[in-house]
Amino acid sequence: MSNLKFFIIAGEMSGDILGASLMSGLITETKGKVSFYGVGGPLMTDVGLNSMFNMSDLSVMGVFEVIPKIPMLLSRIKKTARAVIDEQPDALITIDSPDFCLRVAKIVRLALPKIKIIHYVAPSVWAWRPERAFKMAKNIDHVLALLPFEPPYMEDAGMTCDFVGHPVISNAIVKPKAIEKLRANLELHAGPIITVLPGSRIGEIKRMCPIFKDVLINIKEKIPDVQFILPAASTVEDLVISTVKNWEVKPKLLLSMDYSVLEISNRKYAAYAVSSAALATSGTVALELASQNCPMVVAYKANWITTKMVEKLAKIDTANLINIITDTRKIPEHLFDNCTAENISKSLCNLLLNGGKQDNVMAEAMDLLGFGNKDSHLWAAKSVLRAIQ
Repeated sequence: MSNLKFFIIAGEMSGDILGASLMSGLITETKGKVSFYGVGGPLMTDVGLNSMFNMSDLSVMGVFEVIPKIPMLLSRIKKTARAVIDEQPDALITIDSPDFCLRVAKIVRLALPKIKIIHYVAPSVWAWRPERAFKMAKNIDHVLALLPFEPPYMEDAGMTCDFVGHPVISNAIVKPKAIEKLRANLELHAGPIITVLPGSRIGEIKRMCPIFKDVLINIKEKIPDVQFILPAASTVEDLVISTVKNWEVKPKLLLSMDYSVLEISNRKYAAYAVSSAALATSGTVALELASQNCPMVVAYKANWITTKMVEKLAKIDTANLINIITDTRKIPEHLFDNCTAENISKSLCNLLLNGGKQDNVMAEAMDLLGFGNKDSHLWAAKSVLRAIQ
């Protein structure tokens, strides 16, 4: 096999996880006869990507957050597309972040009509805006789907698609020594522990932290011996540190400084494994928590315009991936107008004091995603290689 060349683009932390796992799989499947170019975060950099610019430039959500960044984003789109055209890789692989990635794909398709373009993460057309799949099909050849029921939606729109699981299931093993080490480092005592996850984007930290701050006060009043851990994503670590320094109830921060990428991941999963419950901003983190059998309460707040758009267009009544995969509503959610400190505090107290059980749905979701399959970490790489043959 001659050396393969891939241009990969990820725009946020969840995409960085997917990209790093895919890159590792491609290295394994090609026996190292592969090179990578593109945009990614610390995990992809650790596997061998020299990112064109800081991935955090693309991590924006919501109308108000995007508008001020439009000039910069347009410049990044043009620069990235030109780099793809100049490199002429065997395939362009875009990971989620459709507002950025699919615009790059459109420019590249016009310049290189025969290039194979692969998109990782099927758009949630089963949840809202089903027309997105047909628009995507104009420039995307193949899709890697995270959820087992998604391929038919992509195939109906004219693309090929494989269910490839989620790399979260490959990172799920936490050794007892890692948990003991975390307990010692953070000086955790025997009381209940709640992991607090306000998000990995600047906008999420600014919206969610004021609410979470009040939740911590409420829970501490009800359960005096409770402890809080807050793993800070590297992209927003400085903002998290400055945000929580004046909190009345301070969480123990899990920071990335002085740790390798692997150690950061191991410490994060150990925090989930040791926790009695988690308070999480809605997103991929739900699967990470489920992999450690950590019960959760999910919250999410957006600006007014984004809230109204979602309420009008949404086809389902849940945003939590565990609820979606298992077709249940066992994971408590407080979204948009219901995202208040009072509502969240009640759900967390119920989880801790009344033993709200989520074990069955979390185990079912992990099973459906392929947890325990020794080759699941290679599914995405194998799908890519089949697509370019």
